[in-house]
Amino acid sequence: MPGQPDNRGPALFLVLLLMVGLIVVAWGVGDADSEPPAEDGATAVRSPADGPSPTAEPDPEPSPAAAPVALPGGGTRVFADNRFLVAYYGTAQTAAMGVLGEGDPDTMDRRLHRAAAPYRRPGQPLGHVYELIVTVADGGPGPDGDYSHDIPRTEVEHYIRAAHRNGALLLLDLQPGRSDFLDVARRWEWALRDPWVGLALDPEWRMGPRQVPARTIGQVGAAEVNRTSAWLSALTAQDGLPEKLFVLHQFRTDMVRGIDRVAERPGLAMVQHVDGFGTRGQKRATYHAVARPRQFTMGFKLFYDEDVRRMGPPAVHALRPKVRFVSFQ
Repeated sequence: MPGQPDNRGPALFLVLLLMVGLIVVAWGVGDADSEPPAEDGATAVRSPADGPSPTAEPDPEPSPAAAPVALPGGGTRVFADNRFLVAYYGTAQTAAMGVLGEGDPDTMDRRLHRAAAPYRRPGQPLGHVYELIVTVADGGPGPDGDYSHDIPRTEVEHYIRAAHRNGALLLLDLQPGRSDFLDVARRWEWALRDPWVGLALDPEWRMGPRQVPARTIGQVGAAEVNRTSAWLSALTAQDGLPEKLFVLHQFRTDMVRGIDRVAERPGLAMVQHVDGFGTRGQKRATYHAVARPRQFTMGFKLFYDEDVRRMGPPAVHALRPKVRFVSFQ
């Protein structure tokens, strides 16, 4: 109003002063985590080229990828560098089913090395295998009616330790009676998780619903083999394991129905192992009748007691298609 003093100047000044104070407070709060000023009064500004602050926690180093577990003799492939394998076959605590059970694992390992030595050839590394029957076919149904039984877990653990101690592969051999191969293999998953343990299927002892072991020669279809190999391949990949032996025993063409449909699996060294005892001529005839070298690496069995004039290393090496895995029973 006219004649009254104008007080807007001082009031405006107070409002501006209050606004500046609020801005300063807000700036201080928002910058609470920034570095303090340098002691000499200069602004402490760090360039990215200066690296992290001396007081900052360093970034953690990335974890290196785990190195693949090597197989005995080196590498992650069973038949790498043209390797030749020699095995002793049998079960624990008895010689009735093969030479492997004639003594404790360390004693038999020394015998295996002596038996394998003549098979060595220049430029061909030699590997050793314990083929242990872990599920044994029975002449009676047993408590679960499947005409087979598992050997004690402690015995298998005994051979696993011996294999690692002596630089050998361990091959779990299945004689399932009336059970499916995959169902039996799953019972041994704990052992197959070991990087040096593989699996062998023995169709001679795979019985039908009315068949009894030792009274008839068993059979298996390609579909059952494929289900089992697919499961083992997946287990190998899941656990980051090196390649595993996967052995299919055979001495008659009808033992594996539709063998041409048996699938190759990643992570598995697929072996067709030709069994059967007799004279040299009979064994060669069996081998030539069933061998499928385009599908499998070839194996061959020798019998200490049943073979007539047992074939020696020169005769085995002369077989065509070439044998890469020989076992003694």
